[in-house]
Amino acid sequence: MSTSPGRRGRGRLGRVAVVAIAAVGLAACNSDPAAPEFEVIEEAEFAASLNIDLAAMTELPEGVYIQDLVAGTGPGLTDGDIAWVYYELRLRDATPIQNGVLPPYTVPLNGIEGWDIGIEGMMEGGTRVMLIPPELGYGATGNGPIPPGAILHFRIELDSIT
Repeated sequence: MSTSPGRRGRGRLGRVAVVAIAAVGLAACNSDPAAPEFEVIEEAEFAASLNIDLAAMTELPEGVYIQDLVAGTGPGLTDGDIAWVYYELRLRDATPIQNGVLPPYTVPLNGIEGWDIGIEGMMEGGTRVMLIPPELGYGATGNGPIPPGAILHFRIELDSIT
């Protein structure tokens, strides 16, 4: 019995899919069971008090989500600018971690990679919410009250740029 070229093509595609699924399964079996599980922004449940609507936010190519609650005025923040910022940091369940005024700092901050990505282009007088995935935050180690693998929720007010 002969098989048409179309049927053979589908058979090969099916075998490729089976190989791909097997590879994913093997990778999962070889992962470090002691490593913390990273929260995934798109799968996470956020506390209602945070008012998170992913559909209303912009996902940057690196995976940081931003939303300007108040549009600022003037030029956007860029490398080398000096920024005065008020911030609040919470976990996705709204647990408060820190808040305060950052002393004037030169952009980038070089502390949390996701912060530098998410604050870029923000304008003076603006208020922005950022969701930072664990791999661009504190990753597998966490930091003090921030558990390993946690999503960071920042609310930032950019007071001034000099």
